[in-house]
Amino acid sequence: MIELPNIYPIFRRELRSYFNSPIAYVVIVVFLAIIGWFFTSNLFLINVASMRIVFELVPLIFLFFVPAITMGLLAEEKKSGTLELLTTKPVRDLEIVLGKFLAAWVLLAAALAPTLLYVFTLMPLGDIDLGPVITGYIGLLMMGGVYIGIGIFASSLTENQIVAFIATFLVVLGFYLMDKVLIYAPEGFASTMEFLAIDYHFSSIARGVIDSRNIIYFVSMLGFSLLLATASLERRKW
Repeated sequence: MIELPNIYPIFRRELRSYFNSPIAYVVIVVFLAIIGWFFTSNLFLINVASMRIVFELVPLIFLFFVPAITMGLLAEEKKSGTLELLTTKPVRDLEIVLGKFLAAWVLLAAALAPTLLYVFTLMPLGDIDLGPVITGYIGLLMMGGVYIGIGIFASSLTENQIVAFIATFLVVLGFYLMDKVLIYAPEGFASTMEFLAIDYHFSSIARGVIDSRNIIYFVSMLGFSLLLATASLERRKW
């Protein structure tokens, strides 16, 4: 049975460690600077008042942003030996994984939150359909959650943060590109690749369509990645 009182201290400690070091601030500033540059260029140079550029760009930035914030979640704990100290407490491996996942997810949401200012900037310039904007942010949070789950799993496999970063980047890049290389897929396998492609499901949600198949995909991918991370942690007991 998962106990929230066991998850919260891990979540709080991990979140505090992000903001007690320059990592969170540097990553968030770079994240917002890149998005801000393309958004303002799209708005003033091309004269297009739309959030589409944000929803097209953020998934690309996530490919680097998420590995950067997840690479040390378990790898550093294993290298320093603090993971063994943590597991001596009455806490389950799944609770450790969930606490760290929630901390990284909150950091990701904190990075996304300032981009809401773009919505308010566009409102006076034209009629903004808030439906796709709201679902777009929901899609980004779900996509980011899946990436974080994959990053935690990769971090659980090694003590080297660079290895964890590269492994996470390669896996999430593969899921991102899967629906973009369908012409090279063997006949009969293209539909499977399309369903596994994370950007295929995100694009559907970002258009304002909340389909149960997309929700099931994200929840399943997230749950599977967190279970893999938990199983990886439990290997030390075997």
